[in-house]
Amino acid sequence: MIQDVIQLGETVEHRGIVICPLFPRRDPVAAYVTLDEALAGGLTVREVDEAGTVPELVVENPLDARVLLYDGEELVGAKQNRILNVSVLAEAKSSLRIPVSCVEQGRWARRSDAFSSARHISHARLRQLKAEAQAAQPLARGVSQGEVWDEVRAKASRMSVHSPTGASADIHRAYERDLRALEDAFPAQPGQCGAVLGLGENVCLDLVSRPDAFARLWPKLRAGYLLDALERLEGKPTARGELESFVTRVGDAEWTRGPSPGLGEDVRVRASGVIGSGLELDGELLQLSAFTSDDGGRRAFGRIARPSRRR
Repeated sequence: MIQDVIQLGETVEHRGIVICPLFPRRDPVAAYVTLDEALAGGLTVREVDEAGTVPELVVENPLDARVLLYDGEELVGAKQNRILNVSVLAEAKSSLRIPVSCVEQGRWARRSDAFSSARHISHARLRQLKAEAQAAQPLARGVSQGEVWDEVRAKASRMSVHSPTGASADIHRAYERDLRALEDAFPAQPGQCGAVLGLGENVCLDLVSRPDAFARLWPKLRAGYLLDALERLEGKPTARGELESFVTRVGDAEWTRGPSPGLGEDVRVRASGVIGSGLELDGELLQLSAFTSDDGGRRAFGRIARPSRRR
């Protein structure tokens, strides 16, 4: 399936980091704008009420356009920073609740009425662990919170970052100069709609249906990629054949579909060594993220969704 949607471009390797651009084989059908575009136009993301609840937020979209909120995008402000648990397509002129995870465990105090958007999407390792935890119950509130908190703490420890509130954004902030020194090696290509990242044996794939949307998302995705890359610079580069093999395994995996918080269907991708999730609308793949995974979501099946540790 996926091989009919995208094709691989030429790989770029720099300091052991390998990134291969993806290009569409078909013209996109569904129209939408990205979260950052929508926030600038008047969309708001806020707590569900004055008290707030950790695993859920409200999106108010007053625009005439549909809005794609990307799995792993970080929202900063309000009572604590959160990330999107799944990709969501918000209808024009609509209000909806979305499932999220906290990435700032040490704060529960209002800093703003509404959220702003971080300059990064969560690093691939965090998104992989979140996808594994959500495999059986992708929309269950709080189901991946423990894994997310554990990875934020572990990442901060590995990278020797102290954050007063345990905020993942503080890790990005601490390494901002290092990330900027690497990003110019991986510019977006004209017409690009996705990318495959290789860091040794770990591979991550991200794509959207619209190249214009990807061009806006790429700096944020790249920041998450490079944060992981900083832990293994100058390592042995991933061979192109491994990237191609991974894409094939994603395409050959089991794809299941279920309800989405917004428009379209939530997609789950599982196979030996592969975990992923995405969003489809009327048969068109709007978004996909996939990762190498030893677990493949097995632990999530038969597990009851763990509630958040706060209301």
